[in-house]
Amino acid sequence: MLPPANPMDPPSTDRPIVFFDGVCGLCNTWIDFVVRRDPTGQIRFAPLQGESAASLLPGGSEQNPETVLLWDGTTLFDRSDAIWRTLSRLPGIWRIAGRLLRLVPRPLRDWGYRLIARNRYRLFGKKETCRMPTPEERGRFLP
Repeated sequence: MLPPANPMDPPSTDRPIVFFDGVCGLCNTWIDFVVRRDPTGQIRFAPLQGESAASLLPGGSEQNPETVLLWDGTTLFDRSDAIWRTLSRLPGIWRIAGRLLRLVPRPLRDWGYRLIARNRYRLFGKKETCRMPTPEERGRFLP
């Protein structure tokens, strides 16, 4: 597991990338949520099972689908830090929600995150294949 805020050699990017478990029902719901609330398309997405994760993430990161990761161009964030930082990039109430979530102590946030992550397939199901973006979304999804 990566420590939070672990710097790495970045791909050249001007937009953040959310790496997610592409076969997880909850993770796909999270991605759908972000896509619908990011009208400017500033956030990009890549499944942890994809080529981009294998080539862009530090060794082994893509092998741990229990965490969502956010690459902001300079730093890689995991678990609840990735969630609140992603929310903080969305407009309106979601930006406020992200900042409020940040106020919860990280150990408590991550405890809740890990509890849900361990049970996500049982609670939300597992898909046979990764999420397929719509034609309008394709430019936001990395392989």
